[in-house]
Amino acid sequence: MTDIQNPILDIQGLEKHFGGITAIDGLDMQVGDGITGLIGPNGAGKTTFFNCVTGFLTPNAGSVTFAGTDITGKRPSAIADEGLVRTFQIPRELPEMTVRENLQLAPKAQSGENLATAWLRGDSFAEDERRVRRKAAEMAEFLEIDHVLDAKAGTLSGGQRKLLELARVLLTEPDMVLLDEPLAGVNPTLERKILARIHDLEAEGYSFLFIEHDIDIIMETCERVVVMHQGQVLTAGEPAAVKHDERVIEAYLGEEV
Repeated sequence: MTDIQNPILDIQGLEKHFGGITAIDGLDMQVGDGITGLIGPNGAGKTTFFNCVTGFLTPNAGSVTFAGTDITGKRPSAIADEGLVRTFQIPRELPEMTVRENLQLAPKAQSGENLATAWLRGDSFAEDERRVRRKAAEMAEFLEIDHVLDAKAGTLSGGQRKLLELARVLLTEPDMVLLDEPLAGVNPTLERKILARIHDLEAEGYSFLFIEHDIDIIMETCERVVVMHQGQVLTAGEPAAVKHDERVIEAYLGEEV
């Protein structure tokens, strides 16, 4: 396992305990630009790792550095402001609001978030609102959910909800997105659409680290693969090397892919 020169995300000695259970056990990981896959058996600690990195859980030890800034233990909103965001296994949309309204909540630093600003800067506030609406519509078109913009988010299919969550995350203008099983429960057509959009976004300069249990997708999509096992990194490297690693076969794959 080789270190990455100038990693965007650098985790050193990360630990997370729940009572007497160790979920993350002195984990070291480096993630560079592009698309990186994160795999491992159930219970390996992948989602707990995501939660610790993005501030939804506070690690018991270790450090998380993103783009040269120590973000260890910061609030999720503060980490998002640094450019690191995540999605969830189960999307967390606001079901009684429309897709359009869900999207318009996402962009950062909106004038309407401050009552005094909205009151004192009427013209600029109105222009800001138009900008937010325009960005939301453009993102919906890019992810091909513009036809449901005025539907309540709670009425969407599972795949559409995944796309809505990805759209909301992207509207925060992040540098890196952690995707927690973005294809789980998605039909093959939407699966291909999501993967195509991820590749399009990579070409625009976004970076991704994503958890996925479909090994074929990981091997075909990712430039680098990290394998977790028992709260630690078992190995990391190019897909071809990882899938033939005897430790990975024994701990996770069961047989060569």
